[in-house]
Amino acid sequence: MKPRSLVSIDDLSTEEIIKILRLAADFEKDPIRDILSGKVVATLFFEPSTRTRLSFESAVNKLGGKVIGFTDSSSSSVTKGETLNDTIRTVNNYVDLIVMRHPIEGSARYASEISTVPVINAGDGANQHPTQTLLDLYSIQKTQGSLENLNICMVGDLKYGRTVHSLLMAMSRWKTSFNFVAPEELRMPDEYKLYLRNLGLEYYETADLNEVINMADIVYMTRVQHERFSDPMEYEKVKNAYVLHDHMLSETKPGMKILHPLPRVNEINTDVDSNEKAYYFEQALNGVFTRQAIICTLLGLK
Repeated sequence: MKPRSLVSIDDLSTEEIIKILRLAADFEKDPIRDILSGKVVATLFFEPSTRTRLSFESAVNKLGGKVIGFTDSSSSSVTKGETLNDTIRTVNNYVDLIVMRHPIEGSARYASEISTVPVINAGDGANQHPTQTLLDLYSIQKTQGSLENLNICMVGDLKYGRTVHSLLMAMSRWKTSFNFVAPEELRMPDEYKLYLRNLGLEYYETADLNEVINMADIVYMTRVQHERFSDPMEYEKVKNAYVLHDHMLSETKPGMKILHPLPRVNEINTDVDSNEKAYYFEQALNGVFTRQAIICTLLGLK
């Protein structure tokens, strides 16, 4: 029987998402357990990562498991010409689960099809980042009390931002209305707008953050990713398109929260950090509990 993997947020039913969020809340109350004793998890990061990799490793260690892997493909046999196929088919002999980040879209789906153990997609190019989405959902539910009927304002790199693509697909299950704020060069791809239209959900596009920020329950800021641009001049044109300052929050909803998948560069000024509406560091912590829930679910331990 093929192992259960998590490649896209659409791999999970709404009921399964809700179960994972409940489990995450349970792990937040009691994160130190011995559930993964004797289990080994591989973290294969072909692209740099801080929060995703460390929160996965923290999640495994807190549950009594072991972690092996690499943080840079230059320290693996990829530098010798080894294919992804051969890497996965070798590593799955050593571990109970694989967590993988890779720059090529579709790489995680490919890995899941050949692996004999579950594969968790920790980001495949500009495509999907489902575990970030689940921790985002947990953060939204925790701060708003519900996932239903919210207004989400997505800001910045909506073209290449895999976190916003996954979050859009997930939140579309709960009658969400969306505001997309981006420069012309980084607008939300048509395929995702068509996805919303087919579901009968509303969205509004603008280049002006001030036009929509006061409507938002969640402001989801993103970094303009220089690594996704082949032309440095194109990056320079848009890199500081949006910078959120504390004074811009004065008339926003009282319960509004600012999320960001991090790392940030200039898009959230540090004067926002002390505002009670800033939630991005707590959001990063939520990643540990959510990833504990995901791992235990895929391994059939919860």
